Amino acid sequence: MSSPTATLDVALLQQASSLEPADNRAALTAGTPDGADLVVWPEAFARDFGRPGSDVGPYAEAVDGPFASTVAQAAAAHGCTVVAGMFESSGDPERPFNTLVARGAAVADYRKVHLYDSFGYRESDRLVAGEPGATTVTVDGWRVGLMTCYDLRFPEMARLLVDAGAEVLVVPAAWVAGPRKVDHWRTLVRARAIENTVYVVAVGQPGPRYTGRSTVVDPLGDVLVEAGEEPEVLTATLHREVLDEARRTNPSLANRRL
Repeated sequence: MSSPTATLDVALLQQASSLEPADNRAALTAGTPDGADLVVWPEAFARDFGRPGSDVGPYAEAVDGPFASTVAQAAAAHGCTVVAGMFESSGDPERPFNTLVARGAAVADYRKVHLYDSFGYRESDRLVAGEPGATTVTVDGWRVGLMTCYDLRFPEMARLLVDAGAEVLVVPAAWVAGPRKVDHWRTLVRARAIENTVYVVAVGQPGPRYTGRSTVVDPLGDVLVEAGEEPEVLTATLHREVLDEARRTNPSLANRRL
């Protein structure tokens, strides 16, 4: 494992995926920036969900298929780790996994655990849930935990990652727009950061269908950057001294009584 660096530069790509996988691969290739250690694209960037209830099975790929290979190529071209969402073949042709692939200096695949059976949606009708567990990667010595969209509403998911050593939570999302949804997003992202004394890097697809509002929150709950509803690229620098100071100031992880 590499020694932790003092800083971690992150880029958040609040970009919309289309219904054409080839277009999305081209967008990822063209849009992955230079200068970041960690580049995060939204959930389902390989191909958008389509109309509610649409069959996404035909767009499932293996994690060494065209989309994940494009992610790996982009990471290699820019000397970084790239995280992006796709539909992964599950063995059930009608119900794939909703998967994040991390490629570059770190390699991992995370299958979304909590499917969006809420607010009138039934994601489990079209997707298979991953097995509960903590998927983390190490990027420049920083331990990064992976979770997807609706996982954000489950504090035990974030805590599982933190107990596995996560110092940064990365949350690619396609957070559907609607009443209260922006407020829920902002509140939950900040809560996960504060209660776990971690950085949260949360990346959404833009409006109008989704809420946008990609953001980075530090371990004391301060918002470092936040996008609006439109497509946008955000950058932020995470500082280890801020993480360490937050955990000295608010040692809630050490103070737990289980």
